[in-house]
Amino acid sequence: MPSMENETKTARVDSIEVDNLSDKLTAEEMKLLKKLREQKAIILAEIQQLKSEINEVQSQMEAVEQPDEGTNSKQLAIGRKKFNMDPKKGIEYLIANDLLNDTPEDIAKFLLEEDGLNKTMIGDYLGENKEPMLSVLQHFVQLQNFKDLLLVEALRTFLWSFRLPGEAQKIDRMMECFAKKYCDQNEGVFTSTDTCYVLSFSIIMLNTSLHNPSVKDKPTVDKFISMNRGINCGGDLPKDLLISLYENIKKEAFKVPEDDGSDITRTFFNPDNEGYLTKEGGHHKNWKKRYFILKDNCLYYFKDVKDKEPRGIIPLENLQVREINSSKPFCFEISASEESGGMIKACKTDSEGKVVEGRHESYKISCETEKERAKWMKCIKASMVMDPFYDFLQARKKKATQKLS
Repeated sequence: MPSMENETKTARVDSIEVDNLSDKLTAEEMKLLKKLREQKAIILAEIQQLKSEINEVQSQMEAVEQPDEGTNSKQLAIGRKKFNMDPKKGIEYLIANDLLNDTPEDIAKFLLEEDGLNKTMIGDYLGENKEPMLSVLQHFVQLQNFKDLLLVEALRTFLWSFRLPGEAQKIDRMMECFAKKYCDQNEGVFTSTDTCYVLSFSIIMLNTSLHNPSVKDKPTVDKFISMNRGINCGGDLPKDLLISLYENIKKEAFKVPEDDGSDITRTFFNPDNEGYLTKEGGHHKNWKKRYFILKDNCLYYFKDVKDKEPRGIIPLENLQVREINSSKPFCFEISASEESGGMIKACKTDSEGKVVEGRHESYKISCETEKERAKWMKCIKASMVMDPFYDFLQARKKKATQKLS
């Protein structure tokens, strides 16, 4: 591989060549040549980064191959890293190195008790609709203790052990397991697991509505009571119970697990789409070129492709995208849907590097070509998600009413 000295010499030669060519090339050709040089510099920087990453992996492999007293702890650390990148491969690595028994019970205990695991990846793994994940989910819930806890406190405990995934079917399976476990440990509190299930979703929805700054119309306690009428197998739950649940959530929001910086590596690995686009500013309506990455139902934008941290993050929840005519060519607009209250819940870094809440009703973005616009719009539409809680609540209310009939 070329040394730093050789790269410096190459750069000097390139510079001399450009000076010699300036008299022979047209302005357009010089512009193209400059662009190629810039792309070359970016590629060289990426190669250097890959070298560093390869060296780090080789060092880790060498450490594993040299047995000592800390071999198990080193392998465990590598297993955690692998899990945080790809849960299935991480579990396979730990089992292959005799650090984990290949049973649903042991895997569930590992996910619940091991420090340093990415809570988002735990949620993704537990939500899979196949074995051994389905059995692991059952054991993961069974290992938790909800006895003599108020439903809202049991939910706080449960939702702290992982991050709830965005897919509706995954959420449904997890909440089914939770409701059954809670009812098994607290007999007589609810007439059926369906009641527990529906009320749990209502509490999660209430938490979002009361503590999400994007929601302007905050629900009152009367609205919360009205929302839960008939969920107790066609009857109503005690009013005092619903009031106490409302006050509990109003006083303190659910704590959501925050994953550490290693999550950034996973987030930007193998994106759904990426590339330079031109974005219209918020307060100042000037257009700036930004590097965009689409991954995991979020749109990230960077000032430059070499930046490690995004300048802004746009979660694609309850949003919509459409073509628009603008002063710039091949534009599309991302805007808020009615369900999101008219504002896009996003964040960005300000001039001092602080993370602040974005205040946008829409984002206008320009592409280089019509083909590029079509591709971005297709990928963004595929990544957009709608809040599933309302659909679940209506379905369970209907089911409870049918049971009564």
